[in-house]
Amino acid sequence: MIPPDELQSFLDFARETAREAGAFTLKYFQTNEAKPEFKADDTPVTIADKGAEELIRERIVAAYPDHQILGEEFGEDETSTASHRWIIDPIDGTKSFMRGVPLYSVLIALEIDGRVEVGCAYFPALDEMVSGATGLGAWWNEKPCRISEETQIDRSVCCHIDTAYFDQNGKGEAWNRLQKAVYYNAGWCDAYGYLLVATGRAEVMLDPVMAVWDCGPFPPIFREAGGYFGDWKGNDGKIDAGEAMATTPALLEDVLGLLKG
Repeated sequence: MIPPDELQSFLDFARETAREAGAFTLKYFQTNEAKPEFKADDTPVTIADKGAEELIRERIVAAYPDHQILGEEFGEDETSTASHRWIIDPIDGTKSFMRGVPLYSVLIALEIDGRVEVGCAYFPALDEMVSGATGLGAWWNEKPCRISEETQIDRSVCCHIDTAYFDQNGKGEAWNRLQKAVYYNAGWCDAYGYLLVATGRAEVMLDPVMAVWDCGPFPPIFREAGGYFGDWKGNDGKIDAGEAMATTPALLEDVLGLLKG
């Protein structure tokens, strides 16, 4: 059992660090300096991605030198056996960022003994944050957040990323079933879709492909907000399945059934 005051300290650190990294990214947002390079997998990276991750890493090393770090841009020390691992994505939604769209985020999570206990997602261009820690609640900026109370799938809002990803990852049929069943489908989301579900403004967020750093913060946020975050098979809290989904307990069975077919 991790003491609440210890988790609160980690959560405060994650929030403060996310805001600092977010402020750094804003120096490049909607400027010519945000032009991307493209990595081997054709995903973009900018000077802001790299600089923000360096800033976050420096803060973690200074505060918690014995902790492990996994980041999208600079990887991790795979020889480390630390019980505490920080998982960071300096800019989730680089495609949004490089196009001047304000839906990108800074993601910071803390995994302790293999379970994510602290999570923070900060959207600098919107000054909007969702965060949480085990036993400490989930928070939308300064107020508690809760999932939607909607119980009907045909009145639900489903968020998603590029629809081409579903076919590319062999999940096109599952996507077709779900998107036809809901009331409205909202795209261009990345992590913002998870924030919308956690704060009750949407009911489903779906990713057919997902890296650990893209979803690290969400297990504790959804646990505390009363929702589900996990894979497409109903494994709650799973961040390494290569896919991800968030929804409400009332709709979970319906969504899983549609995905399974």
